[in-house]
This record gives sequence, structure tokens and C-alpha cells, in this order.
Amino acid sequence: MKLLRNPISFTPVPVTVITSFVYAALIIALLVVHHTVPEHSKSLAGTNLTEAWLDLQTLTDGFHPYNSRRNDWIRDWLLTRIEAILAENGILTSSASLENPGSRAVIFSDIQSNASFAEGGREGTPGISVYFEGTNIIVYLRGSEDDPGEWYLKDENPEGKGGVLVNAHYDSVSTGFGATDDGVGVVTILQLIKFFLSKDRQPKKGIVALLNNGEEDFLNGAWAFAKHPISRFPHTFLNLEGAGAGGKATLFRSTDTEVTRAYGNSKYPFGSVVSADAFQRGVIRSSTDYEVFKDVLGMRGLDVAFMEPRARYHTSQDDTRHTNKASLNHMLSAALATVKSFSSDTSSAFDGQSPEKGKVASGKGSSGVWFDLFGSAFAVFRLRTLFALSVTLLVVAPLTLIVIGVVLYKVDRLYLFSASTHHHHTEGDDTVAIQGWRGLFRYPITFLLATAAVIGLAFLVKTANPYIMVSSPYSVWSMMISSWIFVSWVCLRTADSLRPTALQRTYTLFWMFLAGWLVLIVTTVAERNPKIAGGYLIFFDFACIYLATTVSWLELFGLPRKSVYADEIEGNANEVNPTARSRPGSAAEEESAESRTAENDGEEATETTSLLGDREQRTTFKRYTSPHRPGPTDDIIPKSKTNRLIYGSEQPWSHSLPSSLWFLEFLLLAVFPLIIFGQVALLLTSATFQTPSDGNDPLPIYLLTATLTVILFAPLSPYLHRYTYHIPVFLLLVFIGATIYNLTAFPFSPNNRLKLFFLQKVDLDTGVNAVSLTGIGSGPYLYDAVSSLPSAAGQRLSCTPSTRRRDLTECSWHGLPPCVVPETHPHIPPEKGYGDWLTFNATRDPDGRTEAHFYVSGRETRACKIVFNRPISDFSVDGADDSGRFEKVSEHGSKELRLWSRTWDRGWNVKVKWEADGEGDGGIGMDGRVVCLWSDANDMGTIPALDEIRRFAPIWVAVTKSQDALVEGSKAFLV
Repeated sequence: MKLLRNPISFTPVPVTVITSFVYAALIIALLVVHHTVPEHSKSLAGTNLTEAWLDLQTLTDGFHPYNSRRNDWIRDWLLTRIEAILAENGILTSSASLENPGSRAVIFSDIQSNASFAEGGREGTPGISVYFEGTNIIVYLRGSEDDPGEWYLKDENPEGKGGVLVNAHYDSVSTGFGATDDGVGVVTILQLIKFFLSKDRQPKKGIVALLNNGEEDFLNGAWAFAKHPISRFPHTFLNLEGAGAGGKATLFRSTDTEVTRAYGNSKYPFGSVVSADAFQRGVIRSSTDYEVFKDVLGMRGLDVAFMEPRARYHTSQDDTRHTNKASLNHMLSAALATVKSFSSDTSSAFDGQSPEKGKVASGKGSSGVWFDLFGSAFAVFRLRTLFALSVTLLVVAPLTLIVIGVVLYKVDRLYLFSASTHHHHTEGDDTVAIQGWRGLFRYPITFLLATAAVIGLAFLVKTANPYIMVSSPYSVWSMMISSWIFVSWVCLRTADSLRPTALQRTYTLFWMFLAGWLVLIVTTVAERNPKIAGGYLIFFDFACIYLATTVSWLELFGLPRKSVYADEIEGNANEVNPTARSRPGSAAEEESAESRTAENDGEEATETTSLLGDREQRTTFKRYTSPHRPGPTDDIIPKSKTNRLIYGSEQPWSHSLPSSLWFLEFLLLAVFPLIIFGQVALLLTSATFQTPSDGNDPLPIYLLTATLTVILFAPLSPYLHRYTYHIPVFLLLVFIGATIYNLTAFPFSPNNRLKLFFLQKVDLDTGVNAVSLTGIGSGPYLYDAVSSLPSAAGQRLSCTPSTRRRDLTECSWHGLPPCVVPETHPHIPPEKGYGDWLTFNATRDPDGRTEAHFYVSGRETRACKIVFNRPISDFSVDGADDSGRFEKVSEHGSKELRLWSRTWDRGWNVKVKWEADGEGDGGIGMDGRVVCLWSDANDMGTIPALDEIRRFAPIWVAVTKSQDALVEGSKAFLV
């Protein structure tokens, strides 16, 4: 009875099937986990998911930016909901009052706090100054170990180890309903209040639930919170945010290892420290309240946010129709687990001494490394641990191979890097060819060619159709993957056909080891300074390469000693013709081979018979085994008495190499790196593929895709030379189809829209109004969108590089007049009343100093600003809290002062100062513009130009705000 063929032998069919199956299974699993939000049929204990969803629908039933009437309605509704939750739990009196000592919950309807601060001013340029009056809602949930007194009414630092802050903002942008930005965060906090007020769930440490107002305009609400006395109580925080419309809530960034461990208690963790590195390096250009809590208040905490799809961010598609209960539950479960962990930790881990001015004593954490695995497990450890492991691996890995190499040399089995060996006999010494060098440089050449191919494709797509990634990211991935694998297979398979070698796999792993070791040196240095934690990917990847390479070197101990192999080659030749020493290709050798072949034809299969068969056949895409010169596996059994077969035309000594260990090497080399790199690749794709609409250069995204393609599929390299032609030919067809599509398809769609930024500016002195749309300038997209508008027909567009949004183009035209301020008579054109929209008075200090006083007031608005043509050095606003806690003007001055009021139609009294240009310049004045802002687009007809765009623009266009306002009305001043 003949034996079955080894199902995992290193032959074409097993190699092709096994490696393809493993890759396909892991990639499918990664895609499913990444894009599937875990479903829950019932609410988490102590919460009500249905109630939260109904709250979200109420919250998002209209645009509610800070500068809108609906924002006030939302604030009143939230206060009513919070009071109802307290009443459900038997807490009837809850407002901050000395008459209510020891209450489990206290509501602060904060209409007192205001903040004056500066932003920007980096790299020698003037910044922006802000005066903001807050309308935050703060709920204090008393912890069982908190001070029972009314410490929160006193202007002093509270005693104890601090509490926990959980934050979301209840304002939306003027062009978005705010479902995920940040409605889900708001209703999550409502459910957290409900949970911790229910019976037997009082936290040990107090919780401050903050619903701040004004985040979208400059993180204003967080700055106002920093002025409230209770801001000194929390030492840790959880910030809930959104930059998409559904999907999973990811851990964007964290301050340190210790706080990240709290998030690890989530049932479905999601995120990688790579995103935090991107924030730290400025790759991600986005701001959240996290920055105020961390940098201004000195807290330690986490930033958890929705991140995709970016095309719906800040648009009308950020609504409940484009998100779902599963996404809400994902954020709620993560927030609940994190806050429970924070509030139950009564250790001194988040307590410190002598904080910087204005900051809490939260202690100092350690830089961390963190990532999830399939959305079910979460790894977190200190960066210095990674650094120590990296240094250890850098030393141990090469020493291991050196030791193995030395031992192989000592036992005369080091076929690597060996061209020949010597055979000693009575007549003298002969040189026997080993051909161990064959294939040494095959992999680096193949790697360079295949990598050059995908990089070339990145530049090709960037040139021909740069925005196809916005709607078809996986088509780009398919093109990159198929091209890299096909080019690699062609190179390796061709080289193997011309010069076959049994050491191809070992040499490939050796080169991967060498490259990985060099890259690990660089990342290890970066782990130390500037503390880039994303190097964990390189560490684990190299660790797997090291293990696979070690196994491949240990395989070489199965080879015969080189001296024995030489003896057999020479000895067997002499058995046939003792007077003539045979050489490869000699007549004696051929005669011996023929006699053995004839002998073997009639031999019955036994347990020692090769499983590969006894045939020799070679085709273009397929190779079978063939018999070669006999040789024993040890020093005892003579070759001539045992049938030994090798694969194809590989070196004769390779017959004794293990035929199944490649499978273990492959699992070590591919599985874990594919998981961790695959998760990061999907995370980065989701986070970046639609950012070109915001002005980001698409080329780095394509190059990132090409780089990740190489990293993800490099583990196939040691095995591609054994592949059959079926999968490579299929991938060639995929490459052709994907490339044609990527180069010719229209890059936007109704589900993946091009984002255009709207602003209407009205000169209230002259009555001239200009509507502008800002977007990507390359290609016809912006021009086609504007040309589709009736009001722009026949007008000559003015298109210039945007001064507000980097790398975008702004096209403007004379637009439909806005109606943001109602007229006394419906038939009076709005432009007739422009002069009444804004009132101001500007006077210079009478003694000639560089000071001026402004009075500014606008109708139907609570936001104005003063834009200066020269930087101011200081300012003050009547009624402002000028405690000096924050810098009001940046180092290089401010060219803009933004004014926000919590009441409507009010005026600001402002005093500004500026520096004289030089000696004798005290008389130099100041000029600029006074501007008021309007942001409420809930009613049709208020901003007809915006209504027109929503009605007539192509379906692949999404409109969003360009600045804090949708409409700006301005007047010039000179003092």
C-alpha cells in the first residue's frame, strides 16, 4: 500500500493552499472585526439604551451651534433631563447650595464662568485672542470617600486624591446635526449619571459630568470650565468626541500608561497608540477638549472618539440615520468601564505634589504602549518596557544566529555561504561543489523591484486620479497588493527555474532578519527620544522574523556533514568506475544514475520511500521531484544502498532537509505581524482616506498604503517561489481591473461626498456680499459644483488659494443676500438694512498712547470679532475674569479678538493695546474691521445662498462651514 503524500510538505500545492488560506482567513477576520460594531440585544446593567437613543434623536433634531437659538433650547432640555434622572433616584434638591449639604448629586448651571485666552502664535506669527462667556452644565456625583462638605463652592483646591471628569460638548457645527459629534457623547454622559446614581452604585471617587458648550468654535467650553472652582477637583478625565458618523469609538490618544489601563477594562476595546503618535507629530490636524484638560489643567486622561467616515463629519449626514444603536452602545460600554475603573481607584497613582501654576496635582504617569487585538483584548504596557525589550532583542537575536552558525560550522553542516568543500583521499584533495551561495541576493533584488512597482503605482494614481481613495480605498489596496505579490512571484519563480536552490527560504529569512534588525535600531532610538510608541509594531514583527529565522537555521542540522557529502559523491563515483573519479555530468556519474533509476523503477514503496515520488518533469509553472545522486543521511548508511530524492534540480545534499518545518516558520513569521499591522492598516485607512477633501496631500496616503502593503505581504516572500501559477495569474487579473478602475473612475459618490466649505461675507459699509466655496483646487470638481448654482451662472468666478484652509482653493461670486437679521417689513430687501446689523464705536486714547476703546454690538447674534491689521499686545473686556491664570495674548501678539456672549444682542466694551513700531511712533494708529457672525441655518430662507447649494449642488457634494460663522458682516475702522 502506497503512502499518502505529506499534506504540509514544502511543495507547490501545500504551500500555495496553506499560505493563501491563512492570509485570506486573517484578512477577512480583520475586515469583519474592523467594520462590524458588536450588537447588543439589551442594555448594559444600570443603563437604558432605548432611552439614550430617543435622547439622541431629540438632541439632533436640528443644527445647534453655540450661536443659535436652538442651542439655548438644547441647554434647557438637558437640564430638564438631568433633573428627571435625579428625581428617578430620589434626589429632589440638587442645585449648588449651602442649604443642601452632602447631596449625592449637584447640578451647576454655569452662567458665570468666562475665559480670556490666546491660541496660535507659533513660529513667529501672531495668534488669536478669545473672550468667551460659558453656558456649561456640570453635574457633580459625590463619591463615597469624597469630602462631605460643600468644598465646590469655595475658591480653593479641594483636599483628597481628586475625582474623575467625563466630558462631551452639546453644541454642534452650523452645518451638522451632531449625532456623533458629539450627541452620542452627550447621551452617554446622561446614562453614566443614571448609572452612578442608581442604588448600590455610588462611586468611591467623585465624578464630574461636564456637558460643555462651544467646543466647535475654539474649544471655548473647556476653557470656560477651567475657570469654574470644580475644575480643580478631577485628576483624571475621559473625553468623548466624534469625527465621523457611526462605526466604532476608538481610543485616539492617552496621556500615560496608567490611565490607559482603565480603558482596557472595556469589553470591546478599539485603538492603537499609533494614532496618538500621529497627533503628537502633527500628522493629524485636529483639536479636542483633551488638549485643554491635559495641557492647561494638568489632568491625565483619554480621548475616545468616532473617526469614520470622514466625509460625513460636520455635514448634514452626521445624523441618527447614518449611525445606529450599536455605535452608541460601543461608546457607552467603553465609557462606563473606563469611568468605573477611574472612580474605584483610590490609590495614589493619580495624585502628586507641587503642580505647575493653575494645574491640578495629578502626579506624573509613564509613557505607554497600547493596542487592541480583534476588538476583544487589549494590551497595554510602559514604553520603557518596550525599550528594554527592544534593546534585549537587538542583542540576543544576532547572537543567537551567530552561535547557531558557529555550531553548524563546527559540526561541518554550514552550507550557507559555502561554494564548495574538500574531499580528502589517498590520491590527493578534490573540491566538491556545494553551491551554497546560490540564491543569496535573490530576495533583495526581488524586494526592490516589487516595492518599486507599488511606489510607482502610488505616484501614478496621485497624478492620474488623486482622489479615488476618497470613495474606493479598497480598490487602491487591491491594486497595491496584487501588483506586489505578482511581481515578487515572477521574480522569485523565474530565478528558481533558472538556478534552483534549497536555501531560498533560509536566505530570504536572513535578509528579512537583517533589514528588521536595522529598522529596530532606528525605532529603539525613537522610543527613547522622541518617545514614539508605535515602534511596538516593529518590535513584534522583528521578534517573529527572529523566531522564524532561528527555526530555518536549526533546520540545517538535518543536513549531512559536508565532508560526508563529499565522500559520498566521490565514493559512489568510484564504485561505478574505480579508476576515474566522477564529476557532475561525467559519463561514470550518468551510468551510475541510470542503473539506480532502473533499479528503483521496480522497487515497492516502503516507509523509507520518498513521498515526493520518482519522476522528473519541468514545465513553465509547475515542478515535480526528480532523482539525484544517492547519499546517506549519516556516516553509516551508504548512499548507494538507499533511495534519496530531492526537489527538482536543487542541490543533491538537500534531500535530508525537513519537509514540514516551513509551516511552523510561516506561522511564526506571518500570523501575529499580519494581525497587528493589519489592524493598524485598517485604522489608518479609515482615519485618512477621506482627508484629502480637507486639504491633505493624497500622495502620503498612497505611499502609506504602498508601505503597509509591503510590510503585510513580505512574510510570503520565503514561499512564493513554490507557488503554483493559479493565484498569481488571478492577482494579475485583479491588478489590471483595479488599476483601470483607479485611473478612470469618478472619485466621489453620494456616500463618499466631496466636502466644500461655505462662507458668505457681507461688507456692511458698501452692501457688497460674496459667497465662497472652498475645496480642492486640482481637477474640475470645485468649478463644476459652483457652476451648477443658478446664482453663479454668467458670473466670472474669483478662485484663489485659500488663506483660511491650507492647500485648498477658494472660489467666490456675488451671491444671494442673507436674511439673518429680520427686517421690519417683509418686502424691504435685506441689503437695505445692512447698516443696522452691526453697531460699533472706536476711539483712540486722548493722550496719544497706543490704546483704543471699542464698543461692539450685533443684532440676532452673540458672536463678533475685531480683526486688526497690526498685532495687539493686550486687551480687556468689561466683566471679564482677569485673574491672570491664562495668557490672553500670544508671544507675538494677536491680530484677531473673538468675542462670545451668553446673551443675545448684547454689546462688548473692549480695550486694546498695541506696540509702537519704534521711537517716536507713539502716534501710529490702528485699523482693521469689526465683524459680527451669524451661524443659525435651521430655517429655510435665512441664508438663501446656503439653501441654494444644498438644493442644486451635485449629489456628490457635501457642504460644511468654513469658519465659526456661515455669514460674516463687517465694517471698517480706523483709530
